[in-house]
Amino acid sequence: MKAVKIAGILLFIYLLLVAAFESLLGYYQPEGARTVVITTTDADGDAHDRVLTALSSGGQLYVAVNHWPRAWYRRVLKNPKVQITRQSDGTTETRDYLAVPVSGEERGRVARENPTSIRFRIQTGFPPRHFIRLDPSAE
Repeated sequence: MKAVKIAGILLFIYLLLVAAFESLLGYYQPEGARTVVITTTDADGDAHDRVLTALSSGGQLYVAVNHWPRAWYRRVLKNPKVQITRQSDGTTETRDYLAVPVSGEERGRVARENPTSIRFRIQTGFPPRHFIRLDPSAE
């Protein structure tokens, strides 16, 4: 019985650490050389920004759903018209994209070409990982 109690306490502490890490990451939204800002729109037409890491596969631009907080992903599924802001050579560029969820072989290829470390998976509590392909908008 004591072992079960200790395991339960350790699990609770782990879940608190994951929640703290995910919350801080969402709050600070660190930007770097490989990040983009995705702007999604909710049902009321309000715009929301989220910093994500840009991924590449087969010459296409992708972003991944790597964390438990994923309101931006739910908004993309409801309204796939998004804007992506990127910094390149000291300039900032914002373009319209169509966000396309990927599955099957394409998903497998993107996952193989853009793996996450076990350390990252442990820190984030092993969330399910999804990918979005960003197709430049023709509009």
